[in-house]
Amino acid sequence: MLFAGIFLTLFDLLGTVVIFANVLLFSLFSDLDKIGIPVILALLFAALIVEALDFYLIIKGAHQPKITTKRFFLAALGAITGAFIFTNLWGGPGMWGGFFLGGFCTVMALEIMRQKKLGKPYRVSPGALFAMGARKFSKGVIALFMVALSLSHIYS
Repeated sequence: MLFAGIFLTLFDLLGTVVIFANVLLFSLFSDLDKIGIPVILALLFAALIVEALDFYLIIKGAHQPKITTKRFFLAALGAITGAFIFTNLWGGPGMWGGFFLGGFCTVMALEIMRQKKLGKPYRVSPGALFAMGARKFSKGVIALFMVALSLSHIYS
């Protein structure tokens, strides 16, 4: 479920909420032994802030690429490839970071290729593409932080 949460952030879906819900359920089933109330509140706060900010930016007109089945599976393939590559380099943290970076690079490359195929009047500006990438990247980094925080408390 943690991988799914990270992956959903690439498509502007509620990935941080999925991560929070997963950690909350785990902590409830383990009687709050490993993950305490302060960690749960920190994850809740992070998820609410990130999703509210993302929602606000989308309402204000931030560029959102289309979600298609082809893009979804290509991004999944890129994420898995990134996880394999970075696991060899940095072990466990590399797996999580590589999963996100592989998916992120794939999503960005697919959107750039789609924009190049469009006619000039239908393309978004390079600034809008950069802003889309910055929004997705920052949301993914916060999702990675949430995963790292929860796993460090589970396995400490």
